[in-house]
Amino acid sequence: MEILVTKLFEFCVSILQIIGGSPGEYGFGYYLANIVIFILIQPSLIIIFFILWLKEKRNNKEFTS
Repeated sequence: MEILVTKLFEFCVSILQIIGGSPGEYGFGYYLANIVIFILIQPSLIIIFFILWLKEKRNNKEFTS
C-alpha cells in the first residue's frame, strides 16, 4: 500500500510540475500551479457547490410545502 501511495504522490507532483512549466523541477511555475489549484480553484468549487446545494434545498422545501 505504501508503494501505491508513493507512486500516486510522485505522479501528482509530476503533473503539477508539467502544469507549472518546469517538468522535473520545483520552480516558480510549480508553486504557481499549487496556488492556482489549491488556493483559488478548490475553495471556489466548494463555495459554488455549497451555494447550489442551498438553492436546491430551498427549492425542494418550497416544492414539498
